[in-house]
Amino acid sequence: MLIKIHKTILFGAALVAASTAGFGQALDTTNHVETKAHNSQYKPAFVGQTRIHGVKTSVPIEATVINSNLQLPWGIHVLPDGRFLITGKSGTMQILKMNGTMDKQINGFPEVQFRGQGGLLDVNIDPDFISNRMIYWDYAEPGTDGATLAIAKGNLSADETKLENVVVIYRATPRFNGDLQFGSRILFDKQGNLFVSTGERSLIAIKAQDLGTTIGKVIHITKDGKPVPNGPFANTPGAKPEIFAYGLRNPEGMAWNPVTNELWEDEFGPRGGDEINIIRAGNNYGWPLVTYGIDYSGKQMYDGIQQKDGVTQPVYYWDPSISPSGITFYTGDLIPEWKNNLFVGGLGGAHIARLVIKNNKVVGEERLFKDKNERWRALVTGKDGALYGVTDNGRLYRIAKK
Repeated sequence: MLIKIHKTILFGAALVAASTAGFGQALDTTNHVETKAHNSQYKPAFVGQTRIHGVKTSVPIEATVINSNLQLPWGIHVLPDGRFLITGKSGTMQILKMNGTMDKQINGFPEVQFRGQGGLLDVNIDPDFISNRMIYWDYAEPGTDGATLAIAKGNLSADETKLENVVVIYRATPRFNGDLQFGSRILFDKQGNLFVSTGERSLIAIKAQDLGTTIGKVIHITKDGKPVPNGPFANTPGAKPEIFAYGLRNPEGMAWNPVTNELWEDEFGPRGGDEINIIRAGNNYGWPLVTYGIDYSGKQMYDGIQQKDGVTQPVYYWDPSISPSGITFYTGDLIPEWKNNLFVGGLGGAHIARLVIKNNKVVGEERLFKDKNERWRALVTGKDGALYGVTDNGRLYRIAKK
């Protein structure tokens, strides 16, 4: 039998009635880990959507630098043999051994617009990589009419030093003469198709709501860059058929939830309103018309709306911002209490956020390694069961029990 329990909690200066089903007790939003004031007095849509109570890992853990000479790392992927494939924002890609030492430098990339938030971004490998050696990556592609997020693929050479048969399979539209908010991450689904998140390029943010464009979206394409058939907008007049979901700002993290097999995403808000979302087919996530953040000027965004019919609420949000980038669900066995927790790399927040998830709700938050003063760009579970993270300072960390 489903039990509902009501209690009253303090949210900022306002009292909010709490009603939570299915947890056995109401969610505790006291003793949260955020100590700074809100940027706004916006109210959450449900209890536990922000500032959930703090949790603490029960065993001693440490983050050890195993490489400190990376070139502006942005994406990291674990190869089948356990080595790390790491992109560098300036247009590089490297293979590191499991102990962090350099193994191979890879060449053969198209020209990259390395400026602002643009550069060589995420990387992933074909599900059949062992046989076809195909690597996929996305990057800011320059052009006479502006830059765009492009997705390319190429075969890793036998000596692992160059990419061969390189082809650009997809370009987000429209191009724009700017260097902000490209997104993005690349994931494969079980059918071998690609999900790619795209940023809305900042100054043309309203196009995140435009189904005739593919910025501010999650797109679903084949390995050749074609729309996956029967997408949610395949029969919508004027809509791009590859769009899977829309209304996103700058989605720099995506990961598969190993418990539910659903697609989870994070994205930057402006001042406040960083979000964790579950990405579902056809859903609108609201940006820039519906947000828990305010403009950098201090004014509200558009009509200052946080909830609206037809707009999907974030599972969780932060105010003030932590600037979330890469995310991963921990799937190792070295720290059992972390199993299936979501780890979020914080840039401006300079920490890793550990989120405990139950029934698609965040029920606890921990902030790790603030003492390192690092901007955590991407995270992954290694073959050895440790958590690994790359930072904007050019470091690769191995995170495990002491």
